[in-house]
Amino acid sequence: MVTRYAILLGLLAAPVTAMADMQRIDDKSVFTSLVQGKTLSRPLVSLRVSPDGRIAGRGAVWDVSGSWSWKNGYFCRDLNWGGDNLGYNCQEVRSDGARIRFTADRGAGDTAEFRLR
Repeated sequence: MVTRYAILLGLLAAPVTAMADMQRIDDKSVFTSLVQGKTLSRPLVSLRVSPDGRIAGRGAVWDVSGSWSWKNGYFCRDLNWGGDNLGYNCQEVRSDGARIRFTADRGAGDTAEFRLR
């Protein structure tokens, strides 16, 4: 049986564009203007990141919920996916206006890229 964690890793393993194509976002107001009223999407994942600190959506067939804050230039989130606590992590954010990329562990970890719709 495939676990939700294995599915999540597969969803996040999609190819991403070159880092040079995206600008680093280190200001909360710039970040909120990028995501406000938009859906962050990729195959089988659809998320809303609200300016008031909420995260909600779906990943594969499971609900995603959580909260976020902005600390020292990083997007810090606490996330729950399908009943599993994915924990707290501060992530580097980059965007080109049409896409947004989150890199875990303050830019040293795994990367997930989404279209802004």
